[in-house]
Amino acid sequence: MTAKPESAETVAPFAAELRDVVVRYDRDGEPALDRTDLSIPAGTITGLLGRNGAGKSTLLSLLAGFRRPTSGEVLVGEPGSLEAAYENPWASMNVQLVRESGDVWGDERVSESLSHYELLRPAWDADLAGLVLDTLEVDRCTKYEALSRGKKSAVAAAVGLASRAPLTIFDEVYLGMDAPSRYAFYDLLLADYAEHPRTIVLSSHLIEEIERLFEHVAILDHGRTLLSEPAEDLRGRGTSLTGPADVVARHVGDRRVLSEQRLGRTAQVAVLGSFDAAQRAAAVSDGLELDGVTLQDLFVHLTATDVAPAEPNSGAPVAQPQEER
Repeated sequence: MTAKPESAETVAPFAAELRDVVVRYDRDGEPALDRTDLSIPAGTITGLLGRNGAGKSTLLSLLAGFRRPTSGEVLVGEPGSLEAAYENPWASMNVQLVRESGDVWGDERVSESLSHYELLRPAWDADLAGLVLDTLEVDRCTKYEALSRGKKSAVAAAVGLASRAPLTIFDEVYLGMDAPSRYAFYDLLLADYAEHPRTIVLSSHLIEEIERLFEHVAILDHGRTLLSEPAEDLRGRGTSLTGPADVVARHVGDRRVLSEQRLGRTAQVAVLGSFDAAQRAAAVSDGLELDGVTLQDLFVHLTATDVAPAEPNSGAPVAQPQEER
């Protein structure tokens, strides 16, 4: 293997790929991942979405090199020089997976636990770790096991951000935080990402509040990649119409409705599919506002039980969602 630079500060943001990956925990059971292909672009914030049991945590543990796939390849590294993630010291040094627990010692003070990461992560930024802890109001002199769930989540957030790893993965670390803390974390993440580009993967059920961070989105469903594409392209799969309810209904016609909200005589309806130039002009002329749809609405539709599951090896974007049966 070629020599690697000693400091991760000189390492470009990582890309990651899964190629025909299968993971089985039980020889006779359903696979956690089923012939999954996925490419995570370097230098992006990628949202990894999926319902409970879709295989998200399994996939993230593969990227971090924590487990070997039953079959297939899991590769990480600088674009053009990807390497196997499992049992690879170079990859382990430059990939940070953060779970809600923070993976710290419970009987140590927070400051002591974080000092261990300074020895493990070449690009570790102790000042950033301190900023995150202060912003999220964590007493670094307190033992980790004595913290509330929300403060433990804040420690995990500090570990991920301060690692400055070329591939930084957050697996639902913010679930224990209250809303103000979560939004403070999102702001800290965006600010540091702008100053120090890297590849960030965010797994979350809180799609509506976190989707503004996503530049790329991958959706898992039943252990398979349902789609993987830029977030703006995904939002463009649907259209949101806002205006007088009767006018909105007329322009919606027989389109598939993803969501609907009403306030008095005003309605906002999200539908599947786009409007061509003439249709948009007619809707605007009738006083409607048109916009893209939320990832939350599309996610609910694409993973609904009445939508056919993805075929194996479908890491490329699907052409069109299935119509309701």
